[in-house]
Amino acid sequence: MSIRRATIVPFAVVWALGHAAAAHAADCAQTSVGITPLNDLGTGQYLGLYQGGLYPNGSNAMPPAHAAIGLTRAAQIRPLDPAGNPDPSGRYVLLSIGMSNTTQEFCGTADGQNCPSYSFVGQATADPRVNHSTLEIIDGAAGGQTAGTWDDPTDTNYDRVRDTRLAPAGLTEAQVQAVWVKVANAAPTDSLPDPNADAFTLLSQLGDILRTLQTRYPNVKLVFLSSRIYAGYASTSLNPEPFAFESGLACKWTVEAQIRQMAGGGIDPLASDLNLNTVAPWVAWGPYLWADGLTPRSDGLIWQCTDFNTDGTHPSVSGRQKVGTLLLQFFSSSPHTTPWFLRPGADSIGDMNCDDRLDNFDIDPFVLALTRPAEYEAQFPDCPRRNGDINGDGQLNNFDIDPFVRLLTQGN
Repeated sequence: MSIRRATIVPFAVVWALGHAAAAHAADCAQTSVGITPLNDLGTGQYLGLYQGGLYPNGSNAMPPAHAAIGLTRAAQIRPLDPAGNPDPSGRYVLLSIGMSNTTQEFCGTADGQNCPSYSFVGQATADPRVNHSTLEIIDGAAGGQTAGTWDDPTDTNYDRVRDTRLAPAGLTEAQVQAVWVKVANAAPTDSLPDPNADAFTLLSQLGDILRTLQTRYPNVKLVFLSSRIYAGYASTSLNPEPFAFESGLACKWTVEAQIRQMAGGGIDPLASDLNLNTVAPWVAWGPYLWADGLTPRSDGLIWQCTDFNTDGTHPSVSGRQKVGTLLLQFFSSSPHTTPWFLRPGADSIGDMNCDDRLDNFDIDPFVLALTRPAEYEAQFPDCPRRNGDINGDGQLNNFDIDPFVRLLTQGN
């Protein structure tokens, strides 16, 4: 297997490709490309050569040894002062890095601030379960910033993130402890199984990115990778299929490279050294975002043409909201994220009858706790009224009604 070092496409070219959509409508007829998503492919093989599954051996389950290390790292995330010292009144950062799709889905604004409600940051900001006291969610991604602009500690992207995203929020690189990475290359030309395929180049770049993150963010503990969304509707050569799908293989191979190396299997020749005790943070999958257009994935995920802008590549508002929701579901449920992403006791929020579920059976107890506290405490002596403090202001009152309804109807 040979490797081609990535050609860094000038930003002007990336911009031109991305904006060529003004003259091209999305190809809404290509509702499928006939590829099975990795999480459904299992032990099957893409092109008869590359095994599916998100993790080794065609499995979607993380190997126990790797999962255990991740749990340890998650438990180590704690508030730090700007110098990186433990400080109960300090903060820690979940950072995104990547390209235009990444920032559109994570936040959706050019400056990474005032993120709209449909974005991941917007949804997380409105979610009462999320830790809004010591966790800071910062969007470091930006349009046109392809994988080759993130793979070296001297890349100007990291100075930009430090100076324009972290510093204005009173944060430093020493406080970054978790990172979501979604990267790709512009105008790829070689697909698998070509030995110069972009998926191999991206694997090498992801290895470089992980080592770079360890260098720039010395306290980083966890990194989560996501591949691109469906690109069958693409009307430009910016990053069409099968490259969007194959970016998922690059993510899979990166994670597997670290797992194999730490199990004594040697260093991957393309990803290079990913020792999580010395040169790289622990890495695993974030949400897997690719699905074959209108063909439902096993979990029901589909991508409609209306989920994209006119280039068929960048997500529309509905597409950004879809990814934002998937991100929120992941960070709110993974055992590697809930200890630091959710506020203490968040798993009990809204559960007013303490049956470990949030459903319609909590409505009457919520009303009772709100209107007749003594009667509630007598009827539910082992279920604290504070579970009804949905907005997290320390009180159960009328301001919790709308958040309770929203939490209930959204199925969170």
